[in-house]
Amino acid sequence: MATGDQNDILNRLKALLPPTWFDSNSPFLDGVLTACAQALTWCYSLYVYAKLQTRIGTATDGWLDLTAYDFFGKNLQRAAGQSDELFRQQMKISLFRERGTRQAIIDVLEDLTGKTPHIFEPQRPLDTGAYGGPMIGYGVAGGYGSLKLPYQAFVTAYRPSGAGIPFIAGYSSTPSGYSIASRGEYASQSMITGSITDAQVYEAIAAVKMEGTIVWVRQQ
Repeated sequence: MATGDQNDILNRLKALLPPTWFDSNSPFLDGVLTACAQALTWCYSLYVYAKLQTRIGTATDGWLDLTAYDFFGKNLQRAAGQSDELFRQQMKISLFRERGTRQAIIDVLEDLTGKTPHIFEPQRPLDTGAYGGPMIGYGVAGGYGSLKLPYQAFVTAYRPSGAGIPFIAGYSSTPSGYSIASRGEYASQSMITGSITDAQVYEAIAAVKMEGTIVWVRQQ
């Protein structure tokens, strides 16, 4: 017997009745109290479920998605097929993520794509190099800097490696063709689950970059 189950509620109801009012063996009374206990058990389970939804650490199902929307708007959405625990961990990382720095952009893109982006700031000597310095070489290291591009950065974000649509042959490939036995079929973008869209990359960078700066993004 667990707290809040039907037997627990039934015993609690019986304990509230005066002991001299009813016989110890009363099937009619037991039937009435059992019906009440069943309804109250449902109410208790609803209370327990509602209590879970009040914290990020315990929220489940669509309530976890609603919590994510409250904190992040459309900048953080559950991927197709993503479990509550994985989505919860992603929310916690985003909630306490470093922001407003160059490293913040690197971290968020590494988490999103699994690849380290290339960042170039025209006013940062460590990116541009300097004549006579150790970090410049034509076609090898460094780049042309400019004082006319203040508070700007150029980011090259690399798309994650995808597996395509498994078990489906490519167009015009040997196992796929019209009027022959094949595993080819008409496919759509919705069949590719877990992929990262360009919009998600832009939104991730916008969420962590410093306000008042301009970040130009190229995706490869």
